[in-house]
Amino acid sequence: MEISVEVPPYLRVHKDGTVERMAGIQVVPAGFDPNTNVVSKDIIVIPEAAVTARLYRPNFTPQNTKLPLVIYFHGGAFCISSPSDPVYHNSLNKLVAESNVVALSLNYRLAPEHPLPTAYQDSWAAIQWVASQAKAPEDWFRDNVDFERVFLAGDSAGANIGHYMALKLNNVSKNDFDLKIKGLVMVNPYFWGKEAIGIEITDPERKKMVDVWWDFVCPSDKGNDDPLINPFVEEAPSVEGVACEKVLVIVAEKDILRERGKLYHKMLTNSGWKGKAEFYETLGEDHVFHIFNPDCDKAQSLIKRIADFINEQTVN
Repeated sequence: MEISVEVPPYLRVHKDGTVERMAGIQVVPAGFDPNTNVVSKDIIVIPEAAVTARLYRPNFTPQNTKLPLVIYFHGGAFCISSPSDPVYHNSLNKLVAESNVVALSLNYRLAPEHPLPTAYQDSWAAIQWVASQAKAPEDWFRDNVDFERVFLAGDSAGANIGHYMALKLNNVSKNDFDLKIKGLVMVNPYFWGKEAIGIEITDPERKKMVDVWWDFVCPSDKGNDDPLINPFVEEAPSVEGVACEKVLVIVAEKDILRERGKLYHKMLTNSGWKGKAEFYETLGEDHVFHIFNPDCDKAQSLIKRIADFINEQTVN
């Protein structure tokens, strides 16, 4: 079968339109995880689009014990993976156990079958669905979620989504929205741009590979300077509009996306945004290493750092 487009190392599109994914295609069922004592189940959040999510909570959580809620957006360059991918399922189990939270991991629709901005639209619809649960709750929400302590979180493309969801929340009337977004966790955020910076300059081969990803999932006349992938261009919404009290930006030393994460943190710190911007760098590791090597010491330290960020008290 002839190939029309190849997007290494993720997928290829054949000339007949068939999409062949080479990564992120394994699935595991929801259920009880004895290693973390976390239980999960799959739910429908956008019935008209058949969009689902995987919901997690610590097992044996007493009724009416209110926990923070983490709305999680997985990575995969907008074109691969899902909450039921074993590496993400495992990671969410660990995050929920360490943080003592309820988590909703969204199964947003993927490109190229659903080109961007579909993933952003699904993510916003999911946040609206979560807000609706404060009044018409699904049982885990009713019994265990503190709607005053909600966090957005994601890795790679999911961190990108989290940023734009936090911007979109700035335009929502607080009277019509029964959620309080306390913070945003961005792990190895997928931001990019046409002009190389930092380690992108010294690694042209990897830069060329990343260039291809965005052009594939979001064909645009602005290419890698589209505001959705490059929040540093003039026409991108100002980071001052991030609607939460605190942001944690996490980068990895060997990640070619590192410089963009560092620049985002610097831009946020130097803007008129009134929140608290925190920064954490893992030395000696590459992009989303904690997803693929979750039991190493550095991955455990990263998850603990996120848990500390979620559970630290902020002064209102």
